[in-house]
Amino acid sequence: MADPEWTTSGAEIEAIVAGRHGEPFRLLGLHQHGKTWVVRAFVPGALSLEVLTTAGKSLGMIERRHDAGFFEGKVAIKTRQPLSYIAANGGGRWTVADAYLIGPVLGPLDDYYIGEGNHLRLYDKLGAHPLAHEGHEGVHFAVWAPNASRVSVVGDFNGWDGRRHVMRKRLDTGIWEIFIPGATEGQGYKYELLDAQGNLLPLKSDPFGFASELRPKTASRVARTDHFIWNDATYLGKRKTVDQRRAPMSIYEVHLGSWRRKNDIDFLSYDELADSLIPYAIDLGYTHLELLPVTEHPFDPSWGYQPTGLYAPTSRFGDPAGFARFIDKAHLAGLGVILDWVPAHFPTDEHGLARFDGTALYEHADPRQGYHPDWNTAIYNFGRREVASFLLNNALFWLERYHIDGLRVDAVASMLYLDYSRKEGEWIPNQHGGRENLEAISFLQRTNYEAYGQNPGAVTIAEESTAFPGVSKPTSTGGLGFGFKWNMGFMHDTLEYLKREPIYRKHHHNELTFGLLYAFSENFVLPLSHDEVVHGKGSLLAKMSGDDWQKFATLRAYYAFMWGYPGKKLLFMGQEMAPWTEWSEARSLDWHLLDHTPHKGVQSLVRDLNHSYRNIPALHARDCEPEGFEWLVADDHENSVFAWARHSGEGGTIVAVVTNFTPVPRENYTLPLPAAGLWREILNSDASVYGGSGMGNMGGVTARAEPSHGKPAQATVTLPPLATLYFAFEP
Repeated sequence: MADPEWTTSGAEIEAIVAGRHGEPFRLLGLHQHGKTWVVRAFVPGALSLEVLTTAGKSLGMIERRHDAGFFEGKVAIKTRQPLSYIAANGGGRWTVADAYLIGPVLGPLDDYYIGEGNHLRLYDKLGAHPLAHEGHEGVHFAVWAPNASRVSVVGDFNGWDGRRHVMRKRLDTGIWEIFIPGATEGQGYKYELLDAQGNLLPLKSDPFGFASELRPKTASRVARTDHFIWNDATYLGKRKTVDQRRAPMSIYEVHLGSWRRKNDIDFLSYDELADSLIPYAIDLGYTHLELLPVTEHPFDPSWGYQPTGLYAPTSRFGDPAGFARFIDKAHLAGLGVILDWVPAHFPTDEHGLARFDGTALYEHADPRQGYHPDWNTAIYNFGRREVASFLLNNALFWLERYHIDGLRVDAVASMLYLDYSRKEGEWIPNQHGGRENLEAISFLQRTNYEAYGQNPGAVTIAEESTAFPGVSKPTSTGGLGFGFKWNMGFMHDTLEYLKREPIYRKHHHNELTFGLLYAFSENFVLPLSHDEVVHGKGSLLAKMSGDDWQKFATLRAYYAFMWGYPGKKLLFMGQEMAPWTEWSEARSLDWHLLDHTPHKGVQSLVRDLNHSYRNIPALHARDCEPEGFEWLVADDHENSVFAWARHSGEGGTIVAVVTNFTPVPRENYTLPLPAAGLWREILNSDASVYGGSGMGNMGGVTARAEPSHGKPAQATVTLPPLATLYFAFEP
């Protein structure tokens, strides 16, 4: 007798049980053949399978067609309805809620916006999402892999068996999806893919994974990010009203894994960091923390700059909820949090994005476009709308889901130029024959446009070291749309100057005046970052010339010089206590140094600088506008003296900043000033409380209405050796 027409062929059964069937939803589950309803299921380990209605009524046993656990049979129903199974073997019975009996979660609108590249909440659709669907509690999984011939979810819920949950492919988008009833939050999972030729690829972590296993393990974990309890509504409401260009911004750059450790060995958790790092930063007067990348990464010495899980806060310090609590507590303390974000490159670890579906999916296939010679990493294909959308959504995800206050975008220069770190013949020109990466430029503009449009008060900051025009100009005028740009020239010129012996500085005076020629061409952040204290460069203290006393004095003078200079401020952790050794991610900061007066003095100075900068509008309100700056002494090469006035632009207190970068005290020094009257000495980096000599001006000086150097007044002041002083005008 011939088999009924609805009977599955042996070849298709073999494909199902071997995990090589590309369209299992076409076969498995409940299907109508004429007036006959047929169910098919693959339940490894089962010897029998009984079909039940949702009311628990038995519809009978169905035939076991393959020893691996393939079952098929008719059921006596008149219309489509939810069903379940009771499986049994010699070890007992168990209920099976089969994913193939359940419909898709994604719909046509998702396909449309995803395909168009304009879906701005992809993180609500892709990845792993616990939810209730068609009467079942479970997890919906979705991943983009258009060139794979089969994609499965493997994890703690199915014994990591790639045959069990082969996904449904949405042909319009190349996205594979499946809802797995019974899967739960916290379970580990990966994707198992066959390439277009049917070859098995290495297991892949979820590109949209919201949590990960602790390294060296690499599985993603099912996690929710939409249910955090936030208490920062007042903070966010106030943030919306702030023009960040005219607000104080003093940033403490932090590597969470080495700021402080338990027993100098173990990492602090996000909650422990919240209880110790946040009060510390507040006490020192910082307005923001900037976290070196916290996105998941496998290799500690990469400091997070080789991320494999862009949507997951690293599990080194806890779970996503712990990270959310950290941000919430920072906001409750009035402290902003900026994330270091890395869209410029990604590592080629086999569990990551590299050749994700067997093809160059996220990267360019041509190494002249898709390989980064500096970091031995892959480069995103910014011209592919799905890739650009993946990264754009990631930026929005951190700003929206975790209430992040800003993104510092790493290695922007490498994104802007096709020939970055490449020799002739190693790069491909753009469509106009130029070296600019037009696709990356468009991506950055779109990201900044959306980030600012959807997150009022948040900022984006570019680490960009070239003369590319308009980095911090609005996209409406052709700029890249960043809020701020790191002033790498300031960092380079000032450090080069201060490495020199003071006797030679007069020959390099222009290194410190040149920066004012372009200081207002962009909205600048002045960075003394982690990059300056690694790879054999030594600490900032070690870079200063002279004996120990001179090194400490010069560093104090430098910090006060920088805090008085136009631009927002950034200092890498630990440099506030003037360590002798360079930073290492493998150990805690040298907290014992604070038991010693010179180091404690530098920390006290940084605290006072921050509070002065925050509390006096003249020092921050016009950081990015030329009317906030006025040279007083720019040409005193012989004495290596620099002086300028800072204005708030609103008629408030004027602050004069004066620096003597030689170890020679300058008594009876004539200082031109913009107004006659009392100028109170509000800060002196040579004060004894900071470890200095205590030389100064007895609290202030009186400026006489006698013109000098084009200014209407002058005062006779004492300039301590290797020191910076602030004078505030009090009419």
